[in-house]
Amino acid sequence: MSGEAQLLPGTLDLLILKAVSLGPLHGYGVLLRIGQISGSALLIEQGALYPALFRLVRQGLLKPTWGTSENNRRAKYYELTAAGRRRFREETEGWNRLATAMASALAAEPEEV
Repeated sequence: MSGEAQLLPGTLDLLILKAVSLGPLHGYGVLLRIGQISGSALLIEQGALYPALFRLVRQGLLKPTWGTSENNRRAKYYELTAAGRRRFREETEGWNRLATAMASALAAEPEEV
């Protein structure tokens, strides 16, 4: 069994917002950053990433700008908009509430029920 975790539905957008909140990134950089900040436990397929980036731009949560990548190629960089920062805060709070509730439920012992 590998050390990779399965992504829950709806969490990819939050991971992208987190990655980009740490600084502007091009698409492939977002993949690398998510792998880095998750200790390589979350590896995103490019086929899932690019439609999600497009969706987040369309929703006004990310702003794309053209720049030059580390290997001197033209690349689209993404950064959070004000709406993106707000959504990131809201989603993070919701995720933390859910994680706390799940941890509490999973820690329950028979004598506590």
